[in-house]
Amino acid sequence: MLFRFISAITLLLSLSTFAQNEHGLVNWLTFKEAQEKNKTVQKPFLVDFYTDWCGWCKHMMKTTYSNEGLASYINANFYPVKFDAETKDTIEYNGKIYKPSSPEPRTAHELTIKFLGNKLSYPSTVFITNNYEYNLLVQGYLEDQKIQPMLIFMVENAWRTSSFDDYNRHFTHTFLDTVFPKVPVKTYDITELEGLQKKAPKKVLINITTGYCNSCMIMKKTAFVDTSLGNYINKNYYLVNLDASRTDTIVFRGQKFYHAPVNNYPVHQLALALSSNRLTFPTLSIMDEQFNLLDVLNYYQGPERLKYVVRYFGQNDFKTKTFQQFVDDYSKPPAPKTGKK
Repeated sequence: MLFRFISAITLLLSLSTFAQNEHGLVNWLTFKEAQEKNKTVQKPFLVDFYTDWCGWCKHMMKTTYSNEGLASYINANFYPVKFDAETKDTIEYNGKIYKPSSPEPRTAHELTIKFLGNKLSYPSTVFITNNYEYNLLVQGYLEDQKIQPMLIFMVENAWRTSSFDDYNRHFTHTFLDTVFPKVPVKTYDITELEGLQKKAPKKVLINITTGYCNSCMIMKKTAFVDTSLGNYINKNYYLVNLDASRTDTIVFRGQKFYHAPVNNYPVHQLALALSSNRLTFPTLSIMDEQFNLLDVLNYYQGPERLKYVVRYFGQNDFKTKTFQQFVDDYSKPPAPKTGKK
């Protein structure tokens, strides 16, 4: 089934139009309103924990949340909640009741303590997704450039496969600081594969992307070319970048595949077939030398995980071990050398 993908924000990196407002341009909700909306259409939450006396909280409203591009993206892809961290209201959240911790002024609400713990610093931003099970806490003032990778990390589901610190580092290398150690990796078109396999059989990595996916671009620019990966991929794989939005007819293994709408979404049939109809952006499909599909990896794959994946299949360990067994064995320090004096 085609994953319903929401537009990415690559262009936000160049957007800096501000319309200063006490509450910014974000359409803020209460926790009650956000949870009600989430019952119908699930989206991640962005929760701004503020206090009336917090100067940086007010400054963030007048700057970051007044950036028209950022606010538009947040309004489209999140349920944004503006929450007074010291409110005296009783709040229901995820089936539980939270009350003021004290009648005294300037005391944190129970719900604030739940998310912030003992680190009561304002502003604090909490991202929530996966039916309230995944939380990302970021404390302090967030300028527009700093919050952008957090938004993408949540919307493009990179949190499923990567830590934010790793993702943020690669985001920076892709869009901001592009000078870093890398290994050039040869890529091929899908139409070249059958001829290549006849001459020199190798396993195949098919990186299924689309133009509006930021995580796709990050994988292209940082993951495959990582110094722990590049040379191994060049030697053991044919790497194909397949744009799911391409419109040409592709003949693959004697079958024709076309560009056609699926659930009103224009996508190439070959991208669906190579993802076993589990297409997300990005998707990485792994095939053996006879074009048998070995695995389909959905969502962003950073080099930290990918370095194990390519060796697990490249060395045929998938035939005798689970992936976790392989990772555990590969990560073990080498046994100390023994010898006679």
